[in-house]
Amino acid sequence: MPNPILFQPFSLRGLEVRNRLWVSPMCQYSVAERDGVPRDWHLQHIGGLARGGAGLVVVEATAVVPEGRISPEDLGLWNEQQESAFARLAGIAHSHGAAIAVQLAHAGRKAGTYKWWPGEPHGSVPVDAGGWETVGPSALPFDEHHAEPRALTAGEIAALVQSFADAADRAVRAGFDAIEVHAAHGYLLQEFLSPLSNQRTDEYGGSLENRARFVREVVRAVRDRHAELPILVRISGTDWVAGGFDVEDAAVLSGWLAEDGADLIDVSSGGNSPSISISAGPSYQVPLAAKVRREGHLPVGAVGVITSAAQAEGILVTGQADVVFLGRPLLANPHLPLQWATELRAPSAATLLPPQYHRARF
Repeated sequence: MPNPILFQPFSLRGLEVRNRLWVSPMCQYSVAERDGVPRDWHLQHIGGLARGGAGLVVVEATAVVPEGRISPEDLGLWNEQQESAFARLAGIAHSHGAAIAVQLAHAGRKAGTYKWWPGEPHGSVPVDAGGWETVGPSALPFDEHHAEPRALTAGEIAALVQSFADAADRAVRAGFDAIEVHAAHGYLLQEFLSPLSNQRTDEYGGSLENRARFVREVVRAVRDRHAELPILVRISGTDWVAGGFDVEDAAVLSGWLAEDGADLIDVSSGGNSPSISISAGPSYQVPLAAKVRREGHLPVGAVGVITSAAQAEGILVTGQADVVFLGRPLLANPHLPLQWATELRAPSAATLLPPQYHRARF
């Protein structure tokens, strides 16, 4: 192709990203010290992904408060020590020409679990082993392996909105180019969005408008503090369960988030029910992204079993998404963007290649 869309720049609120092949946030569960501070593993992991030619690297789910971590070994961005360490990650990504974002998160009723590594137990870590009380929109556990959460009060919700905004402040000071608000995969903000997990009767429950209030307040709080900061929001385009949050809701939510100051919707799916059965074939989530793009008034990112250059380019050429996120394929090969740029004969292929690797054959 003379100039594949996948390797053309993409702009968000003044930030120009070098291409449209972006790195999804992928949890590493690698903070052995349990203090939320990124160290050597995260430096080499993020550095390798940035060196591989991706346009934007999104750092894994990073908790805005200690109790918001998925596992005790997760990253956090609630204090100055963490902020200083994250500045090193941002610097490494920039040294390789990539933009970098951090996914700000609260795991809600799925917090405080054992790390998701082979051989680890499943479910909540007991309090006496380093776990903690979990919270959610309602006192409904995710499954029999997770502890029953305590329903948040309206005052606690307001405090968490400020915690998201405070973490965004730290991300900006650390040198990040953008943030992503995590409202997907069954974690706290999606728990509020979905009627499967939200049975509240106050202003945060009931109608879609009420269930969306929390995530909208988060986006507005960040936008009020940072006029020029690109804000991505990752959503689950469907719960894959009848009566749950669905793609029609997702398209409406995208329109509301556009009004609130969001810049791009990262469309994933699922995560809020243990009983779903998904046939996760190639591009299985792309139709969700396409509908949100058509009806939601914001650019979108597509993700999910995208494994070839032609497939990724086709998603963009046909207007189903504006950018493509990759996850597990980049764990297998962090240099996949360099390989795909060469395969598609992108004009930028040579400039993406670090000079130290000029003898490589892609």
